[in-house]
Amino acid sequence: MTVKLRTVSGIGDVAKADWDACLASTGAAYNPFTSHAFLESLEVSGSATQRAGWAPSHLLLEGDGKLAGVAPAYVKSNSYGEYVFDHGWADAYERAGGRYYPKLQVSVPFTPVTGPRLAAATPDRRRMLANGLIEVCRKLGLSSVHVTFATEQEAEAFRTPEWLMREDIQFHWNNDGYDRFDDFLGSLSSGKRKNIRKERQAVAESGVTFQRLTGSELTEKHWDHFFAFYMDTGSRKWGSPYLTRRFFSEIHARMTDDILLVLAVRAGRPIAGALNFIGGDALYGRNWGAVEHIEFLHFETCYYQAIDFAIERKLARIEAGAQGPHKLARGYLPVKTRSFHHLAHPGLARAVSDYLDSERRAVANEQALLAQHSPFRQEDGL
Repeated sequence: MTVKLRTVSGIGDVAKADWDACLASTGAAYNPFTSHAFLESLEVSGSATQRAGWAPSHLLLEGDGKLAGVAPAYVKSNSYGEYVFDHGWADAYERAGGRYYPKLQVSVPFTPVTGPRLAAATPDRRRMLANGLIEVCRKLGLSSVHVTFATEQEAEAFRTPEWLMREDIQFHWNNDGYDRFDDFLGSLSSGKRKNIRKERQAVAESGVTFQRLTGSELTEKHWDHFFAFYMDTGSRKWGSPYLTRRFFSEIHARMTDDILLVLAVRAGRPIAGALNFIGGDALYGRNWGAVEHIEFLHFETCYYQAIDFAIERKLARIEAGAQGPHKLARGYLPVKTRSFHHLAHPGLARAVSDYLDSERRAVANEQALLAQHSPFRQEDGL
């Protein structure tokens, strides 16, 4: 096969069927975030554009005139919306006289979810894409390449001296064949079980009910409500929320069957919501917001309603996004995530390599410590 690598400045330059076929060729379960529909929604809505600090520069691997692999990539002018933080690297490099931005970011904007980053059918093609990312970095004179939330399958392509590995922890809920929520509760220690029941009861007694909406049940009015929640909570939490109102209309037009919107309703008025995406074997919690403060409402809307849905749909797990050790007490266990980094300047690469060696040990120790506080019943039955 005669191969060629090139970049495109927008996902619209690639046929949807061809892009999604590359994702399917990996053999992994469907991931909604790397789909053509999701990435196009980000771009056409103005959420992930050059003006927003995300200039699309997707890498394509073509063989004999056909698309054989893709890597969702962006030239970044900042380090916002990535969830694998490199601000310290940027500050140190620029204090030493270097120029850290722009850089190349291989990820899904604003989405800390593991998924295909080198979407190709074979290890050889994935290595070609990895090497191609370094070549793009060189040609554009960028400081670095950052491949965040990569899959375990892709790790082999990055096992070369040009790449550094970084690890972190997320919290995922695993479906152990539960038929109903009470089966899940029965697997927990008595203290954790009682606490969750107490939280759910408190929310119910506050007069809140829930709607779980997907597919044709969703309307633009629902997105109006959710966007108000998202902006209110996001403005207080981050200062400037990333997603535009149009983004929610775009995903509504392209992928409603992949969406679960949980709305909390009180006195006939929606007051909070959680946006989830449905994958081939997982439910992904993404955004949440509320315009009223009710104790435990966040846990019910984001975690317990999601667990109910995952059990009903027989989904294998829930990935609830970045951060959050508080999720442990609610049945979400620590799982390692991985990213890979190429730093063009040898001195910066050496310094970061030393740092990452220490950080990986710290992450391993943290995961072991968290495992000791598992909320699940031990062999003594407590």
